[in-house]
Amino acid sequence: MKLNIIMYKHSQLLVIVFLSFLAFSGNAQAKQNYSQILNTYADSLLIYKARIDSVSRVNDSLRSAQSYYVSNKYFRYFAPLAFYPDITGSILRLDADSKTIPTDRGLMSIYINHPEYVQYSASNFNSLASKQQEVRPVKPANMELTKQVEHSSVKKKETEEITAEHIDMYVTKPHFWSFNGDYYLQFLQNYVSPNWYKSGSNSYSMLGTVTLQYNYNNKQRVKWENKLEMRLGFQTTDADTVNNFKTSDDLIRYTSKLGLQAFSKWYYTLQVIAQTQFARGLKNNNDYVYSDFMSPFNLNVSAGMDYSVQTKNKKLTGSIHIAPLAFNFKYVDRKYLAQSFGINKGHRTLEDFGSQYTIDLTWKPVNNFKWKTRLYGYTTYHKYEMEWENTFTLQFNKYISTCVYLYPRFDDSAMRIDDNGYFQFKEYFSFGFSYSM
Repeated sequence: MKLNIIMYKHSQLLVIVFLSFLAFSGNAQAKQNYSQILNTYADSLLIYKARIDSVSRVNDSLRSAQSYYVSNKYFRYFAPLAFYPDITGSILRLDADSKTIPTDRGLMSIYINHPEYVQYSASNFNSLASKQQEVRPVKPANMELTKQVEHSSVKKKETEEITAEHIDMYVTKPHFWSFNGDYYLQFLQNYVSPNWYKSGSNSYSMLGTVTLQYNYNNKQRVKWENKLEMRLGFQTTDADTVNNFKTSDDLIRYTSKLGLQAFSKWYYTLQVIAQTQFARGLKNNNDYVYSDFMSPFNLNVSAGMDYSVQTKNKKLTGSIHIAPLAFNFKYVDRKYLAQSFGINKGHRTLEDFGSQYTIDLTWKPVNNFKWKTRLYGYTTYHKYEMEWENTFTLQFNKYISTCVYLYPRFDDSAMRIDDNGYFQFKEYFSFGFSYSM
């Protein structure tokens, strides 16, 4: 089929070649050359037919070693029209041979009168030939064509069998689980000499942060995300004469979301958030314990819809969770702290129902800067609790970074202290080691 298309496409060019050939063939020698070309081309077609037809026989005269291969010098007259430098060189030189093949003169006439038809050159065919190694079949002496075909098939089968022995196939199971983590160890030191002209005190602080994520996604409908956040910071200052050191930041929070895809990027989601802290919470020059491990402990279970956020360039990623139905459970181990966390005096637990939302996003506009934000809100329609955590990280290299942490909070269920209102705010700046995987 491909040969027919090529012959059809260049049929008009072949007509021009042979018309030009007839124009230059005015003697008997030219006619003899013309007849030789046609006979040789016809022989080449017979050989091609014999090769693809295992039943046909070839004339005894074509089985000889001399006629088995046809000279490739006639290839140029039946291939797509191309420019051959040897033709122009043989015709235009001063000592040109008068016995030049008439078909070469025909091609030369096309080069001069119709150069627009010439779209290829001999170098095109040479470059194609250099990309593959020509392998000619070996013709055993005095062997019938059917035997040649059988011999070739046996050799091909042996080659395929040898090649198949060296093919290694690996079948890997789909990997639906992914793990990543962020680790930070930050330091801050401040020194003030005793004779400093302004007031001040020496202080030292250290903060360690670990965030681990272990997620499952089968790339079809089910998604399960697990995140564990741990932060613990200590500080010591000369201004505090009661406590040698106290916590500056303290958090243990586990978030788990099980999602079933509804459509596109939306999932039906069941979310669980459990939160408490590591150590006691103290203030300067005061041994009163304001918080402790499991005081409080907060558990929130919600059912709703989850939207997966991911831009095309993946600079903004995260999720938005909206739950019209949520259950909240709060517990304090130190009973005297009950009222500080909205629990009735003399009780340790509080259960209520309401609505909840969580927006958890990470924006990375450039490689060395990252902003992680988490907006959490829960309401029973009688009270409202909101937290907005923002961490800005500037990465100097693979192991050194600086962080700015901003944490505004609102809780109208907590006991007001000295009429300061229900808004709370926390901030710190740190510098130190970091590692991500």
